[in-house]
Amino acid sequence: MSVAPCYIHGMGMINALGVGASQVAAGLQGPSPLAWHHTPLHDGRRVRVGAVAAALPELPPALAGHATRNNRLLLAALSQIENEITSALTRFGAERVAVVMGTSTSGIDEGTAALAAAESGAALPGYGYQQQELGAPALCVSALIGSRGPAYTVSTACSSSARAFISAQRLLLSGLADAVIVGGADSLCELTLNGFYSLESLATDTCAPFTAQRDGINIGEGAAVCLLTREPGTVALVGAGESSDAYHISAPHPEGTGAEAAMRMALLQAGVAPQSVGYINLHGTGTRLNDAMEAAAVYRLFGDQVPCSSTKQLTGHTLGAAGATEAAIAWLLLTGQASLPAQWSHPATVDPELAPIGLLCGSPPLARPWVLSNSFAFGGNNVSLLFARGVAS
Repeated sequence: MSVAPCYIHGMGMINALGVGASQVAAGLQGPSPLAWHHTPLHDGRRVRVGAVAAALPELPPALAGHATRNNRLLLAALSQIENEITSALTRFGAERVAVVMGTSTSGIDEGTAALAAAESGAALPGYGYQQQELGAPALCVSALIGSRGPAYTVSTACSSSARAFISAQRLLLSGLADAVIVGGADSLCELTLNGFYSLESLATDTCAPFTAQRDGINIGEGAAVCLLTREPGTVALVGAGESSDAYHISAPHPEGTGAEAAMRMALLQAGVAPQSVGYINLHGTGTRLNDAMEAAAVYRLFGDQVPCSSTKQLTGHTLGAAGATEAAIAWLLLTGQASLPAQWSHPATVDPELAPIGLLCGSPPLARPWVLSNSFAFGGNNVSLLFARGVAS
């Protein structure tokens, strides 16, 4: 069942690799920028993270109630596509421009700081509970740009902002909006870091997806946003697949059946054969279970003929922002601004027990104009997005 494509007009991004397309594209060639977090975990252990080093813009005084690091990351990304947003508001009207964001942390870090202050008998200046509500990012973006169309936030853990693209696609194809600002943001916070530590999911050093030595993830932060419309453009979202394992609250289905179903659905929606795909940006967190199930699912569908890699050893796992961050990477590849990102490990380090998928150990140009991006979340919540270059409407 094919659907009409939706087109990307401008992409803003910020993450551990840098700010904007040129810095992120250059950073995709390595080395990994992940650094030791300034605050140890609750038991004193140090951990590597994908922190944004750049200074972030301040929100306008009128939006002081939205002043969180999460929303400042969004503002840094939004400012890169200001012209495209202004043009859409002018052409379509504010009522016809929607906002769909994805997040898993929102302003939780500000909430944690406020709680710590309260425990010491003080109050955190400028804090309001609404800052940490999961719906806050979309409301902030809508207020920043002056849109009056539908505005909501999707929070499905690590697939949040990938699923936001599906919501945006549906708003456009149903005629409920003419343009959607879609993307996501997540910021580093102690609650998330210690939560993943309690699950024994954090890497002891830099994460090493698909290697025999992999032992967990590195958490990152960042934001990515784009303008999505039905008007033809250079890069299109041509297929989207989603599924639910209904298997375990935090572990994926060991055979990756849900992951495979999501990938198949994206290909079917686009009418694209597996062998036509030029690159797969793998979810590739670096945990034992995730990499094993994803390799098995990819191999059943693509064999070893499609180049693929994970970029989480470069950006960190940006959680609710991961889908949007990796959609931005797909956009960089399809617009010719970056070569395919290598899987940083030497071939000898790849886990021989994994299905032999086409992991990249070099950085060739994209050979076929379709890029698949995988985002898999807790609860077996799976999303695959297929992007293409030069698609006719």
